Amino acid sequence: MLRRSILLSSALVVAALMAAPTSQARAQALSYEYFKANVEPVFVTKRPGHTRCIVCHAGANNAMRLTPLAAGAATFTEEQSKTNFQTLSNIVVPGKPMESHFLTHPLDPHFGGGLYHSGGRQFETTEDPDWKKLAAWVNGAK
Repeated sequence: MLRRSILLSSALVVAALMAAPTSQARAQALSYEYFKANVEPVFVTKRPGHTRCIVCHAGANNAMRLTPLAAGAATFTEEQSKTNFQTLSNIVVPGKPMESHFLTHPLDPHFGGGLYHSGGRQFETTEDPDWKKLAAWVNGAK
């Protein structure tokens, strides 16, 4: 009886693991081209009252670790963009922007954001045009 219970438990664990989306599956649900054209520019854009995302997140020790720009560069190389895409694909829930830390962390708490973001509230509302670009990517925009 104990052996049957262990086998059943093991089978349930394996089934759960197989059903869980892998980072590769998450990345496939997201558009690299949209990310490169619409999401990455947000990271290097200076927002009034804030520093650029890249300043704090380039090589940082946090989940949103962006690849540092080369000295004097204003945009990411193709290799850097691919690395950034993989990194950020791991911290979003495709189709669920408000469950994606990537979108809620820098958002004002009055609109569903987290309580603390050391870079301030980059997005005051979910109506911010840049926030909408990020959300569109998470929602599968091509």
